[in-house]
Amino acid sequence: MAWGIAIRKPEKTSRPEKVVKGAPRKKRPLLWSPIARLILASNLAGLIILIAGALVLNEVRASLVTARKASLEEMSQLISSFMTENAVTDLPVALDIDTVIKQLTSMPLTRTTRIIVHDPQHEIVADTRLIKDVIDKRDLPPIREPSWLEQTWLDTVRAINRTFETVSATGRQPIAEALSLDEEVTRALNGEAVFSERFNDQADRVLSVTMPIEKVLRVAGTLTVETSDVSDIIAAERAALVPLIIVAILVSFITATLLTLGIARPLRRLALASDRVTTGAAERLNLGQLHNRKDEIGDLARAMEAMTVSLYDRIQENERFAADVAHELKNPLTSIRSAVETSQAISDPAMKEKMSSVIARDVVRLDRLISDISNLSRLEAEIVREKLVRVNLRKLLEDIVSIYQDTARETDARVTFTVTDASSAHEVMGREGPLGQIIRNLVENARSFSPPAGEVTVTLSNGKTARGPVVRIVVEDQGPGIPPDKLEKIFQRFYTDRPAGAKFGNNSGLGLSIVRQIAETHRGVVWAENRMTNDQVAGARFIVELPPAPLHI
Repeated sequence: MAWGIAIRKPEKTSRPEKVVKGAPRKKRPLLWSPIARLILASNLAGLIILIAGALVLNEVRASLVTARKASLEEMSQLISSFMTENAVTDLPVALDIDTVIKQLTSMPLTRTTRIIVHDPQHEIVADTRLIKDVIDKRDLPPIREPSWLEQTWLDTVRAINRTFETVSATGRQPIAEALSLDEEVTRALNGEAVFSERFNDQADRVLSVTMPIEKVLRVAGTLTVETSDVSDIIAAERAALVPLIIVAILVSFITATLLTLGIARPLRRLALASDRVTTGAAERLNLGQLHNRKDEIGDLARAMEAMTVSLYDRIQENERFAADVAHELKNPLTSIRSAVETSQAISDPAMKEKMSSVIARDVVRLDRLISDISNLSRLEAEIVREKLVRVNLRKLLEDIVSIYQDTARETDARVTFTVTDASSAHEVMGREGPLGQIIRNLVENARSFSPPAGEVTVTLSNGKTARGPVVRIVVEDQGPGIPPDKLEKIFQRFYTDRPAGAKFGNNSGLGLSIVRQIAETHRGVVWAENRMTNDQVAGARFIVELPPAPLHI
């Protein structure tokens, strides 16, 4: 195996913390979401204004009608008392119609106020609408057909009025009891004062108070005082509601504009930028100020930028990998071709034997290279498909090390396993197959650099770092170590620069690159360093740190 994987400098120097890929994104609570608050506030603002206005106006309307009722009752009592004293005869108790008409004629009444007097037989004996009938003399306007615009406006106003009447009447408790004039008179003749809300014979909404005119407990008639200014009150309410409606419409328009500018427009920019990447007009997203936003759109912009960068890097990495594979495959094939051509051109048996050994060595190298490339491709697919499960690293390491111990030959370095804190749990969330590949690649790499009588030590422990608690795996060998100027190069794929005397053809340069890829997909890190004894390099050390599995899933 060739050197590879993230590396840390010797223990005396500090190693900068590495950003772990795949770390979970911090979730933003829904109620604290800036966009959620904006949407809720903007949609509720206009509604709150209308509700507040409706509540205030309903309260005003109820107050006005209550006050009008009190004034009508007071007015009816005064007129009834006055008529009882001046327009009711003693024996028998009856109404003096002439006196009643004279009194009503002398009363100053508003245009919307009407007084009606009934006798005990329900007959009208006086009506101010008839007594004070005044003809309004003025020239009539010329007759003409209304234009379509005027007719449309008139129909619209009528529809709005009907809608207002229906909506205001639905679900609202009536302010007064709805009675006909005959019903009021009947109840008043029985000595009861009646207040009602009804429509008169001219289709006007009126408030009406009917009281008995009685003397010595005898009812001589009834007095009805009604006013039709309820329509004016409602019209005033609607006129007062118009500014609130206009404000609500303006608020809704402004908030809709803000939502468009704050949400729809940035999302459109994201879509257009993504289309440019899709069509090949751009290699990466360029979102400008969207990257700096502090809401979900900013999160989305940064995530999309990171995604395109990752995809672009992956594409470049795949292109480099394809070029490297072609180059690495071409080298042994070129060597084999040259050895075959040389063996065909010479007749010296010793030279042919030498060429045969070269061919055999390159075939082994080619076979190992193809196997590692196949394993790498299969590993990437497994990492994407398989789900994370709880893996006991101690048991996994014991099984792998025992296999090496049982199958070891005399010339192989011995592999030993040590647990520094046997009582602790050594579980991680991961995939058992790829995690086992990490151990096998590191052990194979250490054995290839160790002398025949050497020892490869695998140590498992728990530790704490600036990132938090970790499960640490350490693989040490007794080889020549890693040259300081090669610490970064061993990260590269197909890096096969090996010390003199090392076996050739047994390494493809992909082993440690695979280890790094698996560790990073498990949100872990891996690095290499030299073991020092008396300021001398005593071997290489590879350290893998993985986050421990949570206590409860």
